[in-house]
Amino acid sequence: MRKSILFVMAILVVLSMALTACSTPAATATQAPAADSTSGAPEATQAPAATQAPAASTEKVTLRVLVHQNPPMVTFMEDFNAKFQEKYPNVTVDMAVVNANDLSTVTQTRLTANDIDVIDIFGFANGAQSYMKNVDAPNWQQLIDAGLLMDITDQPFTKNYDEATLKDAGSYNGKVYEVNLGRVSYSGIFYNKDLFTANKLAVPTTWSELVTACKTFVAAGTPCMTAGGKDGWPIFVGAYGLLGATYPDQAALVEGLWTGTIKWNDEKSLGMWEKMQIYARDMMEQGASGVAGDAAPGRFASGAVAMFPGGTWYASAIEAAEPAFDWGYIPFPGSDNADDNKYLFGKYDQGWAIAAKTPNKEAAINYLTEFSAPENYQAFANAVGFIPTQPTAKLDTKIGGEVAPYLANFRVGYEQYWVAPKGAGQFANPYASYFKPFGTYDDPKTLADKVQADLQAGLDAIK
Repeated sequence: MRKSILFVMAILVVLSMALTACSTPAATATQAPAADSTSGAPEATQAPAATQAPAASTEKVTLRVLVHQNPPMVTFMEDFNAKFQEKYPNVTVDMAVVNANDLSTVTQTRLTANDIDVIDIFGFANGAQSYMKNVDAPNWQQLIDAGLLMDITDQPFTKNYDEATLKDAGSYNGKVYEVNLGRVSYSGIFYNKDLFTANKLAVPTTWSELVTACKTFVAAGTPCMTAGGKDGWPIFVGAYGLLGATYPDQAALVEGLWTGTIKWNDEKSLGMWEKMQIYARDMMEQGASGVAGDAAPGRFASGAVAMFPGGTWYASAIEAAEPAFDWGYIPFPGSDNADDNKYLFGKYDQGWAIAAKTPNKEAAINYLTEFSAPENYQAFANAVGFIPTQPTAKLDTKIGGEVAPYLANFRVGYEQYWVAPKGAGQFANPYASYFKPFGTYDDPKTLADKVQADLQAGLDAIK
């Protein structure tokens, strides 16, 4: 009997211990788990788990960034990415680089696939105007309408950029979707100061003076100009100053072409085509059609040619090739009226946007916040030679000093306004590269008629 009583008591003790053990999780379930296993704070004093912020700073993130090929910019971004990853060690930046011509297509593809976070996007341009009929919205507008770009209007980093830039190059329907990083001029000419001095030539301010200078250099055994003819586009970009000197009001030019008050084969335009032929045939060095775009700055810096028409973005490549080389930059003197040659034409270049559906919103915003810090932006502007879009930034580079006298006359260029009518032919643009040896045309009048006919085909199609 005694043994039975002892056995029952033992069973009761075991049951009591078991019940106590089962009650422990219930008692501690209201306490938050320790945030740090090394913390000495008792669990009972910690805040409930539901009120704690997510530990995003320690979560591993791959931030996918897309940029276009521009050697000085890519080099800067590689350095910036390394510094960003040091500050945010949980973030790995995966930067893809594509050709500028492919950027729009790749951007749309990757945004649609939701496999990109931060996008290098060119300044908003080519908006449809009231006088334009049956035209497609530009790609940036289509992306916004499709809900693929994030509204960044209220992000603090946007306040670092001037209001004109936000309005003109990154806004749509009153909201900001892009911060644009700089303006560039593409209508100027780099010139070799030593060669001009050696040949006793003044810097040309008119077309006639430019023609004379080129003839002088050629007679002395020095080619006048070079450009990246192998890539095609540097040839017609180099002649934008000719277009601007003929039609200083580029917005009015576009409207006139649409409404028919300006034609590519009228008397004024024909004069432009005649000068473009001289530029392509006589001013460009023989063999320029085989020079690659990224090789042209170095060739100019070597002293092999006297001048190099092209965009301000080439300045850093010239300096990198020959740091001691003494060069200048002037507006292309395409008119015999010097007042017509005082403008620098250009565009808003690259900017940053964020994918609306990014799963890495915090990292993407941090990325643009760091980039937009005045000291980082200043370093970027210096590296790529942009005319700054942050009002606190200074043009403290050599190209900055060269363009400073002309900034008051900076104008947005033709191709930022132009939207071709549907049905227009492939030659419906004012490109000097149509002329031999870069193209197939050898007569200005024949080319002018072809360009106007290709434009007219589109205009007639919408009537």
